[in-house]
Amino acid sequence: MRHFLKVMDLSPQEVADLIAAAKANKGEHSDVLSGQSLGMIFAKPSTRTRVSFTVGVYELGGHLMFISEREMQLGRGETVEDTARVLSRYLDGVVIRTYSQADLDRYAAASTIPVINGLTDERHPCQALADLMTISELRDDLTNVKVVYLGDGNNVANSLANICAMMGMHIVVCTPPELEQPQWAMDEARELAEKNGGTTEFMTDPAVATRSADFLYTDVWFSMGQQRVPDKQKQLEPYRIDDELLANANPECKVMHCLPAHRGEEIAADVLDGPKSIVLQQAENRLHAQKELLKKLMSDAKA
Repeated sequence: MRHFLKVMDLSPQEVADLIAAAKANKGEHSDVLSGQSLGMIFAKPSTRTRVSFTVGVYELGGHLMFISEREMQLGRGETVEDTARVLSRYLDGVVIRTYSQADLDRYAAASTIPVINGLTDERHPCQALADLMTISELRDDLTNVKVVYLGDGNNVANSLANICAMMGMHIVVCTPPELEQPQWAMDEARELAEKNGGTTEFMTDPAVATRSADFLYTDVWFSMGQQRVPDKQKQLEPYRIDDELLANANPECKVMHCLPAHRGEEIAADVLDGPKSIVLQQAENRLHAQKELLKKLMSDAKA
């Protein structure tokens, strides 16, 4: 049974094939998932993940059921494993958006249907697929692309670093020293880069990191469930993507953000809404990349 819990659950060739299909099949309406049902179990709020998966399933002829984690027996003490085993008998696939990666892994281990990570505190692999698709629409040769992530070393940074390293790209993750990625995430990215011809750098100076960048990427400074802390905000101020940082990058550099965005905080409003921004293209590509992921996992499971 194939799951998609982290970027590395697909091989580099599978990622490349999926992205190529997503670009070729934009706007597809088919019945490839006819008679199949996808469940979505969410413990965290969502806009893009929920809507893109919902539309994607319907455009592929399938059915969808949204379930808030608070409304399930999970909230009254049922084990993750029991929930997974029961839902495996009702559904053909499930997307889970929750806090704990360990709980997601436990669910997948007990599931007999494909499980997709819709976001955890550690990883956001579906976002990484859309990010790669967006970059590849603008650059044919990914091996010559430099992507720079600026800000908090969070789940988005972890998955972005993994997919760039896996595809032989140059990824720089630039964070304050106190907010760097966990060691396991840096080790994963380094190992993937070494294996696949990519380059990874981890640094703290945004002026140095952004030199000759092709893409600048950021995310909110305070993720869902995190309390706003003045000290953290102060640490992150130099990492805001604004005209000054953009001036260090290549003239054709594009700006990315996984959304939602806080204008004036992690990114200047005129940059987010300006001509170098590709954030809406990036958001739309969640739909196209995830449709191909659903086709691959759910169709293969039925084969």
